[in-house]
Amino acid sequence: MYQEFKSHLTVELASIKEAGLFKNERLIASPQGVDIMVDGKHLFNFCANNYLGLANHPALIEAAKTAMDERGYGMSSVRFICGTQDRHKELEKAIAHYFGTEDTILYAACFDANGGLFEPLLTEEDAVISDALNHASIIDGVRLCKAQRFRYANADMVDLEEQLKKAQSCRFRLIVTDGVFSMDGNVCPLDKIYELANRYNAMIMVDESHSAGVVGKTGRGVTELYQLRGKIEIITGTLGKAFGGAVGGFTTGKKEIIDMLRQRSRPYLFSNSLPPMVVAAAIETFAIVDKTNDLQDKLHRNTDYFREKMLAAGFDIKPTQSAICAVMLYDAKLSQDFAAKLHEEGIYVTGFYYPVVPKGEARIRVQISAAHEQEHLDKCINAFIKIGKALKIIQ
Repeated sequence: MYQEFKSHLTVELASIKEAGLFKNERLIASPQGVDIMVDGKHLFNFCANNYLGLANHPALIEAAKTAMDERGYGMSSVRFICGTQDRHKELEKAIAHYFGTEDTILYAACFDANGGLFEPLLTEEDAVISDALNHASIIDGVRLCKAQRFRYANADMVDLEEQLKKAQSCRFRLIVTDGVFSMDGNVCPLDKIYELANRYNAMIMVDESHSAGVVGKTGRGVTELYQLRGKIEIITGTLGKAFGGAVGGFTTGKKEIIDMLRQRSRPYLFSNSLPPMVVAAAIETFAIVDKTNDLQDKLHRNTDYFREKMLAAGFDIKPTQSAICAVMLYDAKLSQDFAAKLHEEGIYVTGFYYPVVPKGEARIRVQISAAHEQEHLDKCINAFIKIGKALKIIQ
């Protein structure tokens, strides 16, 4: 049977390559940071989720090393059997404190947090009203539950209200949205979502993966940005972006919701708990961001500077309140060619095209970090301008 299946896969893979959609992985032979070694060449990294520049921070590395000495390498167990250390509870409290919530539950990744969220809480009597551009993990998580599904156009409050009206016969209603939509960089209008939730008696879930550590005056995400700290029922997020860039996810929010997830969320019940070194480094991360706002302030300055210079040069950039700057090129092949030329100039970025983004919406997603200095930003901007002129994208 496999010979037939192999032939099928070979044809499918060939069609992906022919369409210019095949994804190649470049080898990094250095720690994650601004200056990375890629295929034997030094490049400035502008496509990592390392928003606060903590992925290679010495304090996190030291915390991880100490944890391995004191608590070992791995847990070899799920949480409720013998996989819960005191440090797991300490991290959960730190996350709840950071977001102003009541309790937190840890997962191996935010994909697991989203995948394990809906099925334990909602039944066929209930409704999920989801933004059309929500992350794949949210989409997959919703598919695993039996709740009725309603979808509204991205950040479209007129459409959201229409879907809420349609869902009024359901027992419980849950509005689901990304805090920052990762391909465009736009922030969800949580203030307006909150108003509609109150008007139509619904709850809210926000995925803060790309917004936590980034959005808001002190980086505490969209609930801070809209003065809604502690008022949103469910927040999911990751430790793999702003908070150190390793692995791990979480759901934080109302205590009763977290208690139910501990009892019935399958990715939590049937996956090993996070290793001590990851937990210790994450605790150190939250200690750093609680102590000072320097990293968030620098990130905001860097993002503003990059956007202003790129817009002034004539590039088409989607509106953003995050550290994601989507430089629109629209053509899939052009996005790949542009990214390849940027590599030659010492700038590491990736072209995004269908099916990651809609057809005709290809772009280069530039991600800014607090680790970037002005010299890095200027080199990136100048490389964009040089190539943009050569390819006649800008004047």
